Amino acid sequence: MNYTKPPLTIQQQIDKLKDRGLTFGNEPRAANYLSNISYYRLRAYTYPFQDNTNSNHPFIQPVSFEEIINLYVFDRRLRILVFNALEKIEIALRTKIIYEYSIAFGSHWFEDENMFWNIDQFDTDMETLSNEIDRSKETFIEHYQNTYSNPPTPPAWMSLEVASFGLLSKLFRNLKNGPVKTKIAREFGLPTSEILSSWMYAITGIRNIVAHHGRLWNRRFIITPRIPSRVLNPFLNNTHIFRNKIYAIFCCMNYILGIISPGNSFSTELKELLKSCHLVDLNEMGFPVDWEQEPIWKS
Repeated sequence: MNYTKPPLTIQQQIDKLKDRGLTFGNEPRAANYLSNISYYRLRAYTYPFQDNTNSNHPFIQPVSFEEIINLYVFDRRLRILVFNALEKIEIALRTKIIYEYSIAFGSHWFEDENMFWNIDQFDTDMETLSNEIDRSKETFIEHYQNTYSNPPTPPAWMSLEVASFGLLSKLFRNLKNGPVKTKIAREFGLPTSEILSSWMYAITGIRNIVAHHGRLWNRRFIITPRIPSRVLNPFLNNTHIFRNKIYAIFCCMNYILGIISPGNSFSTELKELLKSCHLVDLNEMGFPVDWEQEPIWKS
């Protein structure tokens, strides 16, 4: 089957949306939005309000273009809030892993294949790390390369500082279990390194979405965190939640933030933001009815 649909002008886009039942309070202003936010980017926000079994995708409830833009803005503000929180979490995890393993096993522990479960994965990760180091423009990397010839790879506190968080997550997950790995997990209030690895993997997924300006609202995630029934600090009474919805990841993020940044404003800002757009369906985002009464959200 050949694709034959022609591109639409801005006015044609507006006309199509009107034909489908979307209302417009100010068409010139809507045209300006559509010239800066693509029709198909906004489609992700109109989708839940349309009958998508019908080839014409008619709107099944009264909704305006302005309300869709408010929902889009809500999601953008949500990404900013999440990004700021993830920055703190990523830096804390990176710092703790580098420090604890370097103190225990020396400057180049990450190059010792005997410390890892899967050697094929280790080889792939080392190749990726080498490429990321080569691409780095950090002064401390250039200084090392211009000053030292052996070992050719900079120490952990340089090399893993420029590694992507996704790569760091893979390295940590592949490390063999031991006292150091468990110690790091407990520093973040978790009883096992398997749980921390799961959280890091899930955080990597949401971080990539945020970095590419993807939609967080109403999203279903392929990479999901484990939700333990017991952790070292107050967490959740109801652990039977949808792990593939964003509420689960928010719980994990807020838990870690409470440890590394006491008194942070993530919980307060999230609660305020969730009230700012009436089209936001908390149930669809995985929030239980009584979520604000959970220990992790009470502070």
